[in-house]
Amino acid sequence: MTSPNTPHLSPRRRACCWTLPVLIVLGLLVLAASAWTALHAGRWLVAEDPLEKSSAIVILSGRMPIRAEEAAALYRAGWAPEVWVTHPPGPGAELEAMGISYVGEEFYSARVLMRLGVPADSIHLLEPEAANTVAEMDVISKQLEEHGGSSVILVTTKAHTRRVRTLWRLRANTALRAIVRAAQDDPFDAAHWWRNTGDALDVVREVLGLANARAGLPLRPAK
Repeated sequence: MTSPNTPHLSPRRRACCWTLPVLIVLGLLVLAASAWTALHAGRWLVAEDPLEKSSAIVILSGRMPIRAEEAAALYRAGWAPEVWVTHPPGPGAELEAMGISYVGEEFYSARVLMRLGVPADSIHLLEPEAANTVAEMDVISKQLEEHGGSSVILVTTKAHTRRVRTLWRLRANTALRAIVRAAQDDPFDAAHWWRNTGDALDVVREVLGLANARAGLPLRPAK
């Protein structure tokens, strides 16, 4: 029996008494899950494939010279008979108008390869220019089809590997296989990516890039 001094709570007030603690607990769980996800984002982004003999090793643009160094090591180990170098756009036209000569990243990548034991006739510059990873996947897959090959080894840096794999699956013919490999000398600290601005920027860029890829690439690169 209810005591005369016991306050009577309406059903609505009783529901409120239970709802607030439940919402607090749920909020804490969401925060904990978000923190756990953020802390492990660096490791999640690194997604390499086992090496297989392939038609070519491809250096994706950026982070020169460590990608070229890794490609040279893979070539010397006999994983492919050729090294392909993608061709990123540069300020060549603007500098030429000012009377300043310009050689692009692909030139230096080729020089690194030759210095590290890759013969010049085994190095091939891919055309046309590729302004971003999406364009690189298109150029590489077309070249592989024309070459009559079935697989390539794509050399990039650690945080970039998962996005490269995702974009290849979205853009390339399903009969073509890409083995994604990271440069072993890449200093990216997957376990503690928040400790320096370079790694943090890599994680943010790659997570946003993956979200864009999985949404169907609604965001296009600036002209």
